Amino acid sequence: MSYVSDLSQSQEYLSFRSSVPLRRIVVDLDNTKGWRIYDCGPKKVRCPLICLPSVSGTADIFFKQALALSAKGIRVISAEAPVYWNVREWCEGFKKLVDYLDLDKVHIFGSSLGGYLAQKFAEYTANCPRVASLILCNTFTDTSIFNNHDSAAIFWILPALVLKRMIMGNFTSEKVDPDMIEAIDFMVERVSTDFFLFNL
Repeated sequence: MSYVSDLSQSQEYLSFRSSVPLRRIVVDLDNTKGWRIYDCGPKKVRCPLICLPSVSGTADIFFKQALALSAKGIRVISAEAPVYWNVREWCEGFKKLVDYLDLDKVHIFGSSLGGYLAQKFAEYTANCPRVASLILCNTFTDTSIFNNHDSAAIFWILPALVLKRMIMGNFTSEKVDPDMIEAIDFMVERVSTDFFLFNL
């Protein structure tokens, strides 16, 4: 039995999924590595907002922002990366995605790991700037703290589903705003279903 959140059954989310197609874009030589994106708003805009989720997020977690901003004429691309083993590899893959989409520059909204990678991409393309602006949410600038834990060395061999569940286990069980509860339930559902289905 799979878990179903209220948010994933909402009219707003169902409208998003029925009107904005999920695209899988392969930009690397390894054709099993595909970026998953939702692209909404005017396609003629060549400097869109790209939303990068946290490690436990999927491309569809920004559906509310994508719907609201695209209704105002702003192009929003929500992107979920395939597995990359280091920051440089991720930056090269993201640059290829930006080139594939024929974008001049991008505004990047990054949440948690997405924010860290957005900063690294801005740094990576500093000689030929591709980043118009960064919007960072709950992110970090340094990963050295992750090296200070004995178990950090084995994270790379754990299945992604296990890692995502470890992160989801950190959510509070105290009294929380109903909208936050819906958002957390939605994230748990994404970890439990979307991730599993698309990575078989």
